Amino acid sequence: MNTTFKLWTQLGLGTVLAGGLLAACGGEAGENAAQGEAGASGTAATAGEGEGGESAGGEGEGGAAAGGEGEGGVAVADAATDPIAYGTALAVAEAHVVAARDAYAAGNTDAAADMFAHPVSEVLLDMEPTFTKLGVADMSPLFTAASDAALARKPAAEVNKAYDAIIAALRAAASKAPRSDATAATIAAGVIADQIERASAMYRLLPTNDAYEPYLDGYGFAKVAASSFAASGAAIKAQNPAAHTRITEALGVLARAYPAAVRPADLPVAPGAVSGASAKVMLATAN
Repeated sequence: MNTTFKLWTQLGLGTVLAGGLLAACGGEAGENAAQGEAGASGTAATAGEGEGGESAGGEGEGGAAAGGEGEGGVAVADAATDPIAYGTALAVAEAHVVAARDAYAAGNTDAAADMFAHPVSEVLLDMEPTFTKLGVADMSPLFTAASDAALARKPAAEVNKAYDAIIAALRAAASKAPRSDATAATIAAGVIADQIERASAMYRLLPTNDAYEPYLDGYGFAKVAASSFAASGAAIKAQNPAAHTRITEALGVLARAYPAAVRPADLPVAPGAVSGASAKVMLATAN
C-alpha cells in the first residue's frame, strides 16, 4: 500500500471519502460540503477519532493500535524504513511543543505543560526502537523539562529556551531519517499533507466538543504544516505544482480556522471548508 495513503487511512481518510468530500472536491468543496457537514462534522468523532485524527483503537488512553500504529496515530511499524512515516512522527511531536509554547505565551500554563509532555507517551515511547536503530538520542528528558518549567510557571524566556532545545533535538533526529528512493519534495509533501489532515480532523471535532485541547492540537498541526511548507514549498512546486497549489489553499483555510493559540468563542470557518481543503491536498499528493 502506498505509504502516504496508508497514513491517511489511519487518520480517517475513509471517513472523509464516505462523507462525500471527494465528490465535493470536483466543485465547491468548501461551502457546499459544509452544508452537509453540520451533522457530518461529528462523523470523525463517532468513527472514533481522537487526538491526531486517528481512527478507532488509536489515540485515547488505550495505547498502540493494531497494525503498528502508535498511540499518537503514527505508523511506528514503518518509521524505521519509511521517511514519510518517520518525518510524521517528528512533526507530531513538534506540533505539540509549538502549541505548548504558544499556549504558554497566551497564559494557558497548565495546557502548555500538558502539551509539552504528551509527545513522550504518544510518540517517543513507541518510536524508541526506531530511534535506537537510527542512532537518535533519547529526547524525552527535554520534553519533560519543558513541561516542568511550564508547571512551575517559569519565565517565558526559560520555557522558550526549553522549547528551543526540543526543536534542536528534533532537527538532529530528522537528519537521521531512513533513506529511500522518494525525493525530498515527495517526503515533505507527505508529511505536510498528514499534518493538514490532522488539523482538519481536530477541527471536525470542535462543533461538538468545547474542550481546549482538540483546538490546541489542531493549531499545532496547522502551524507545523505551515512552517514545513515554508521550508520545502519551492521543491514541492517544482515537482508537483498541483500539490503546491492545494497545500497553499489548505494552509490559507487553516490559518483562518486556527487564528491563535487561544480558542475563539465561535468557530471562524465552517468545518466542511477545512475538510474539503484537506481532501484536495490528499488527492494532489497521492502517488
